[in-house]
Amino acid sequence: MSVKRILVVGSANIDFLMTTPYVPAPGETMISEGEYTFVPGGKGANTAVAAAKLGAQVVFCTRVGDDAYGDRLISIYKEHGIDLRYLKADKLEQTGLAVVLLEKSGANRIVVYPGANKRINENDIENSFFSYPDAVITQFEIGEAAVLATARTANTEGVPLIVDAGPARKDFPLSKLEQVEIFSPNETETEILTGIRPNTLEDCLRASIALSNAVDIKYVVLKLGGRGCYIYDGKYCDLISPYDVNTVDTTAAGDAFTAALTAEYLRTNDIITSARYANAVGALTVTKIGAISSLPSAVEVRTFMQEYNR
Repeated sequence: MSVKRILVVGSANIDFLMTTPYVPAPGETMISEGEYTFVPGGKGANTAVAAAKLGAQVVFCTRVGDDAYGDRLISIYKEHGIDLRYLKADKLEQTGLAVVLLEKSGANRIVVYPGANKRINENDIENSFFSYPDAVITQFEIGEAAVLATARTANTEGVPLIVDAGPARKDFPLSKLEQVEIFSPNETETEILTGIRPNTLEDCLRASIALSNAVDIKYVVLKLGGRGCYIYDGKYCDLISPYDVNTVDTTAAGDAFTAALTAEYLRTNDIITSARYANAVGALTVTKIGAISSLPSAVEVRTFMQEYNR
């Protein structure tokens, strides 16, 4: 079977990661006994590296700053064998930055400065489709115009479009996405986009129907964290059970899930099998601290699934 090629149009950031017991209240100054570090991140980059580590050919369309952080990110992407023909070092903007507060529970709070990511444009995107991808993944961490240009080009070229709907915006014009193969928000993003928190199976169904009414989606896949994921195809629905692991850091878990879901879906054309695989990848990702540093390899995933199922 030939290796599938995935085009990722998305963000590349350097993450300033700080571990802390809890998020301080307004006006509160906390002396934390945790630690801080600068690590590679960005939803696009996390997805690209995750897919590459799982065995896909990956093309990454993004922008970084013409600075030391940009150089560091480029070298990391090269180490993972990612095709960087459509990555540009922007001379007008700094490399994107995400400030991540990681609580002791494993939950996080993230503030993103887009930097060079906001300068990804339609010309960059149209050129990247000359890589002839089998699917394209995008997220909402880049500008609205870039997301819509990705969707428009994917639909014109007949390339399956996978949308990771984070970070979500209530006013995002979903209908302009036209046709989406897989649309995958997490619980918070689902609530922002539909007004429905997917706490129960009934709520999951209501939210999935609302999303399907807003845009032509083949599969809605709701990421439910420790509850697994929920799939809806317009007629049928299914809750895919999670893998029970010790959560250390949830950063990049959703990005890894989407990468795994896409890679396995291209291999099998089976959304249920792909969702089970994606759940395993997401589970492994939350057992380590960091974004790209926490992403598992295909061998690690296969070993984990075999041992867990035993």
